[in-house]
Amino acid sequence: MRSVPVAAAAGAALLAAAAAGAGTRTATLPVSATMTTACRVAALPLAFGNYMPLAGAVTSTTRIRVGCTRGTRFKVALGLGTTPGSTVAQRLLANGGYTLQYNLYTNSTHTRIWADGTAGSWTQRGRGRGLARPVALTAYGLLPDNAANQLAAPGTYSATIIVSVSY
Repeated sequence: MRSVPVAAAAGAALLAAAAAGAGTRTATLPVSATMTTACRVAALPLAFGNYMPLAGAVTSTTRIRVGCTRGTRFKVALGLGTTPGSTVAQRLLANGGYTLQYNLYTNSTHTRIWADGTAGSWTQRGRGRGLARPVALTAYGLLPDNAANQLAAPGTYSATIIVSVSY
């Protein structure tokens, strides 16, 4: 029986010695992240609907949404389109060998052609509010009722525009 209290006392002494000799050490753990600039763009189709020669020009609008990281400055340019012969001054829709003239503008008065900033064209600029909060830009389309369009054949005309965001 005597050995139990001695063993218990010896164990307690060892624990006390271990606790007395225990220390605390600290270190720092650096944590970092780098937020990169990023943008994404989406465009809705622009449909002029029906064009009837001699009935007047046809207008339409569409939205281009640009989401960029907060504070990121961006520029949106519109290409000339996929129809051969399209220029900044006059984009073309195609139906086989026939074309309809049209253009895209940055304003509702159709005075500032939206392209790449060259040859008298404009771009749209903005600043990102975060990828989840895109900036909505309006593209204004105008299909004039001019002699060239009045000579086109009936049918469905189309083209594809490349929307480019630089940041």
